[in-house]
Order: sequence, then C-alpha cells, then structure tokens
Amino acid sequence: MGNAQSPSTDPRFSSATRAFSQNELEDLKTLFASLAAQSQTNNHFISPAVFKAYFGIQGSLGDRMFDLVTQNRHDKKLTFQDLVIAKGTYEKGTKDEIEEFIYQLLDVTGDGILGRSDVESVLTVMLDDIFSQRNSEAGSNSHQVVISIFLNAASFSESGEGSAESSMSFEDFRKWCALLPSVRKYLGSLLSPSDPGKPGSQVPRLLHLENVESNLLLLKKEYAWLIGGALSQLELDEWKLVYHSAFNGLSFNTFLGNISNDDSPTVLIIKDKEGYIYGGYASQPWDRHADFYGDMKSFLFQLYPTASIFRPTGANSNLQWCAVNFSSANIPNGIGFGGRVNHFGLFVSANFDQGHTFACTTFGSPCLSKTNQICPEVIECWRVVPKGAQQERQDAAKGTVLERFKEDRHMLNMVGLANSSE
Repeated sequence: MGNAQSPSTDPRFSSATRAFSQNELEDLKTLFASLAAQSQTNNHFISPAVFKAYFGIQGSLGDRMFDLVTQNRHDKKLTFQDLVIAKGTYEKGTKDEIEEFIYQLLDVTGDGILGRSDVESVLTVMLDDIFSQRNSEAGSNSHQVVISIFLNAASFSESGEGSAESSMSFEDFRKWCALLPSVRKYLGSLLSPSDPGKPGSQVPRLLHLENVESNLLLLKKEYAWLIGGALSQLELDEWKLVYHSAFNGLSFNTFLGNISNDDSPTVLIIKDKEGYIYGGYASQPWDRHADFYGDMKSFLFQLYPTASIFRPTGANSNLQWCAVNFSSANIPNGIGFGGRVNHFGLFVSANFDQGHTFACTTFGSPCLSKTNQICPEVIECWRVVPKGAQQERQDAAKGTVLERFKEDRHMLNMVGLANSSE
C-alpha cells in the first residue's frame, strides 16, 4: 500500500506506532488507503483537498493543519508515516505535546508569531463550521460579535521582534483555553471524522414556547456552545427555557415555582443595566438552604462583553446559595454562587431588583460586571435536559392526570396565564 507498508527510518514514526494498538494501526492503514485512493495518487499519499474534506477542516485552519501533519514539507503529499506521527502526537501524546501542537495550529500564517489576526481567522472558520451545520444562512458576518468577545478573553503578552503586532505566548494560550473549554475541545478533535456530534461541535437544542421571540433571549446558540464546553456530552442534548423575566416578571417566587418541579441542572443568565451578560451553571436544584451547598460541577461564566468560564478551584465549597424567607441578616434571601455571605461571586436578591458580584476564590472569577453592585434588567433560566431524560419523564408522566396538570400549569406560568382564570 505504498507508504503504508514502506519501512521507515524516521524514529518519530517508530515511536508513534507504539502509541497505537495493532487494531488501531490497521484502522489507520485502511483509512489511509481509502483517502489515498480518493486522491488518485496510486495509493502513495493523500491530497490536501481530500484530507480537508474528510476531516471537515476548511479555510486557513485546514491549510495550516495539513502543513503541520505533513511536517511543513509543503509538497502537498500526506504519507502514511505523516498520519501516524501526527495522530500519535495530537491524540496520544502528553498534555503538553497536544497543547503544543494546537498552539502551533493556531499560527495559521506559520510565521512563528501567534497574533490576534491568526486567532480571529481560526475562530471564524470554527464558528462557521459548527453553526453552518445547523443554519444554512450562517456565515462569518453573523459571528463577528461572538468572535470579538472570545478574543476579549485572550492575552497577547509577547512583543514580536520586527512586528508591530503582539503575540499570544504559550502560557497565554493555555489560560485562554481554560477560560474557553469549548474552543479547546474543538481544536483538540480536528483529526476525527467530520461529525456534528464530535467533541467541541455539539450545540444544545434551545427549546421555548413559540410565542417567545428568539431575539428577546439572552442565550444565543453561540453562548450555549460556549457554556456547553464545560459540560458532559449527555448535558448537550436539550435546554428548555423555564423562566424569563420579560414574560414572567422579575419575580423570585415565580422563578422558584417554575423550576421546582424538576431536579435537573439549570443555567441562570443575567443581563444588567450596564449591558453586561453573565451567570452560572447550577448542578443542584434551587432548594431552600441556610448555608452554601452544591457540588464541584457548578461554575460561573461571562458572556458579554467578554466570554469566560470559571470552574471551581477547590479553595472552598461555597458553591450555590438559595435562601428563602429567612429573617436573619446573616442569611441574605436570594440566589447566588461562590464567595462568602454578602460578598458572593454572584448574588441576586429575593426581590430580583439588585445584587452584587465580587472576585471570588471559589471559582477564581473576577467581578463579572462593570461594578460590584448590579441591577438586573433581564433574568432567564434554562433547564438542562440530560440525554434520554426527556423520554423517561414522559413515560412517568403518562400515569396520572395530576402529573399532566402540573406540566400544563408550568407551561401556563411561562406565559403568565396560570392565574388568569382565578
């Protein structure tokens, strides 16, 4: 099979083969033979066009990946040895080796300077790829705002010699990937066959009533993709809108009523009067407690004007807060995440008219807004429906009229009609 069967003098090839089982190597040989046949090269190598089409990597990102996989020979010939070495490093290597590969991948111009324009180019290709699979009208122009907020989370701390553009150091890159795990997932799975379900490409289906106009929602599909980067694949199936202040009013009681009939995780999003958008993922139900509770799956996030995920640091267990009808000043009524009492990472009072956000060690997060004191303008909450859970609930609800009434009642609450006949 041409290069697939030729002996190698490259020690990297011999080392890379040891990272694969015999069955995996046979699968790679079969893949190479198929792609080389499509390339019409007498089974000797894979062409750039066939490589990019199979792995679904287009534009400047696809060109750069092909160059890296072919070890920058620029001969437009991807051999079997190239494929094994690249996948051995990119998929089987150490964490440092994988991240170094991705870091080089972002330098789409290949000039050794990872500048803002390089990262912007990669983000454009990435978002077009992910969302063109779901929207035929998607294009780079529709993602400019999202690209800007992703770039706002990045640091470019190195001054390039002979270049006016500052560059992203390897440490800058690692910090950026920690803040945007969805980007890291996508860039880490490019040598898997093109598939909407592969890591980094999954976007939850956002479900809401037909009378809820999409342009009024804080949670755009790109934001859902961003938040989903910190979640498991099972939690990226469906997210259902269960509360929106524009339809339900800024009401803490309505909020709790709408989310109380389910134990699924929720995504809470706030837009304040400064225009900042942020929130938190609550892995546990919003139940009445006199102290912090929750687990290490919860996290805080920013969505605008910068995008970042802040996961628990392990510094403490002050994760979720939900206090209702307490009279003690030491137990502020409302919901929140992280920090400490009266100095939360994020907190909204029980009146839903004010709150605060401070830098906190629980999540390693900064103040999420322009100022510490916040005035919510819009609050919305989405229920995360784990894959398979929807059918289980439907089967369980078939048994009683009471369960069906509760669901109908909940839907009426969403549009503010539950009490219209009372």
